[in-house]
Amino acid sequence: MSQTDSNHEELSFQDFVTNYLERGLVRKLNVINKFAVEAELVSGAVSLHGGQPVPKVVFTIGSIEYFEDELNKVQDRLNIPLNERIPVVYEERTSWLSYLMPILPTMLLIGGLYYLTTRRVQAPGGRGSGSGPFGFGKSTAKLFNQETDVKIKFKDVAGCDESKEEIMEFVKFLQDPQKYEKLGAKIPRGAILSGPPGTGKTLLAKATAGEAGVPFLSVSGSEFVEMFVGVGASRVRDLFKTAREMAPAIIFVDEIDAIGKERGGGKFGGGGNDEREATLNQLLVEMDGFSSSDHIVVIAGTNRPDVLDKALLRPGRFDRHISIDVPDVEGRKEIFKVHLAKLKLKAIEDININEKSIDFDKYQAMKDSKIENLAGRLAALTPGFAGADIANVCNEGALIAAREDSPSVETYHFEQAIERVIAGLEKKSRMLTLEEKKTVSYHEAGHAICGWYLEFADPLVKVSIIPRGQGALGYAQYLPKDQYLTSKEQYNHQMIMALGGRVSEELHFDTVTSGASDDFKKVTQMAQSMILKLGMSERLGKINYDEDSERTIHHLYSEETAQIIDEEVKRLIDEAYQKCHDLLSSKLDLVDKVAKELYKKEVLTREDMIRLCGPRPFPDRNDAFDKYIKGGEDPFKKRKPTDQV
Repeated sequence: MSQTDSNHEELSFQDFVTNYLERGLVRKLNVINKFAVEAELVSGAVSLHGGQPVPKVVFTIGSIEYFEDELNKVQDRLNIPLNERIPVVYEERTSWLSYLMPILPTMLLIGGLYYLTTRRVQAPGGRGSGSGPFGFGKSTAKLFNQETDVKIKFKDVAGCDESKEEIMEFVKFLQDPQKYEKLGAKIPRGAILSGPPGTGKTLLAKATAGEAGVPFLSVSGSEFVEMFVGVGASRVRDLFKTAREMAPAIIFVDEIDAIGKERGGGKFGGGGNDEREATLNQLLVEMDGFSSSDHIVVIAGTNRPDVLDKALLRPGRFDRHISIDVPDVEGRKEIFKVHLAKLKLKAIEDININEKSIDFDKYQAMKDSKIENLAGRLAALTPGFAGADIANVCNEGALIAAREDSPSVETYHFEQAIERVIAGLEKKSRMLTLEEKKTVSYHEAGHAICGWYLEFADPLVKVSIIPRGQGALGYAQYLPKDQYLTSKEQYNHQMIMALGGRVSEELHFDTVTSGASDDFKKVTQMAQSMILKLGMSERLGKINYDEDSERTIHHLYSEETAQIIDEEVKRLIDEAYQKCHDLLSSKLDLVDKVAKELYKKEVLTREDMIRLCGPRPFPDRNDAFDKYIKGGEDPFKKRKPTDQV
């Protein structure tokens, strides 16, 4: 038995009976929650320990039945009349925790959901997604204006001058709308920037944000798509509401094909995702809801303008369709100049070291001339490269120079970077046997000789038997010119050159290898394109049989036509093979000479081919090659000694 506080003490049932009940000190009994009894004592009752007055004592019981039975026995033994017996009261007492525990899991779940919906912190310069449990419907567009750190200007975007002019017209309209409105002109609603990946669509939009001087709201098309129904349409409404409050303003939606795909397209099923269509419908409504005084322009970027809904492209919504194509040689040159200006180049270092006495204007002119020459050379070496590819080449060149501990970046660093981008990483660990190396040498020599003696072949720059990429054991680098039309004869010469490797193997070895598998794929694709798309078959006529493989279940032509197509494709390939066989048979000594030299040195340049075979009998048709490679002055005379090992 122990005293717990000054108001009551705890004891056993026997102690309670002996010391309190039999002595007549108990006034009332309270049974609490069926396991404890609180006995209220008469005034003046004292504790068994210390003699201090106590108003009540507490003891526990095993069961109510046992307690009641023992209590009656004690009172019977004491001869207490029924009307004077101690009153017993039964109580149920509970704490606040007993009420909280049943609903605690539900409260934790609600609190977690509330935390998740309000935790989405907005990024610097952005509006965020709003607060509160309904913040999912708020726009996630980032806001840029003249006070933000958008450093990209139109001068930093090269190779797409016509597109910059189109975009700049929108910027000028928003900066001075009265100039156009006083003549009755209305602001164009929007513009679609389309083109292959890496051509600078998003970069052009960033430059627009840097030049505009008006609020610029940038958002990705995928940000309108959420797992919650109705969120996309709600975000579109909030985006345009914000733009109207900030007008004049520009909205840029990157990768708009995420929500703008054609509705009801395809032949399988009912028309696509309802949530995406609801988002697209809301976008159409918002763009139609502009008034002439809104002064809001919507610019969108996409790689796939062919899949966009026609309602999105009609006049009154996206009025302008701005196509950004892969740059030509002059465009690539301008892009290279932008990126080269940020690198530490060998030619510029030489000017600083050797000609410190020259004045600033002369130094700047010499610097610009060196960069101009190098940019032209690299532009000629990179046909078909987009802006992102060119930025990658410049960065790879600097990385290669850094790995070699070079104090500056030289020309051969960029040439290695171009080879890496075109043909893949050099596989130094892939060791060929002597027989395999000999086979690859004759294979690549066959390609090189065909290209050297075909009039419409592209200029050869380098041929190599160093393994690269995923499975290439050798490759030849050519420089096709920027052209928009290809003749039937040019296709035939390209097919002959592609078959040169297999034909060379047949002429010099008893058996052939699998090395020509990629060549056959290219030849087949060219032949099929000539027959199915370009109408270059006299037997089939001028018909286009091109099909969308994703949407077409059956061919659009008969079985008889399919047989004719197969025969025509085979005919073109067989004719190219025979011409290639005749050409290489007449040049067997040159094939052998080039293959042995290639086997020995592993890399042959154009100068090596001229030394072995003499000048090419046909003039080169690539003006950029004549200007920057063959006749141009190389600003960097130094060459890596191991470049041809």
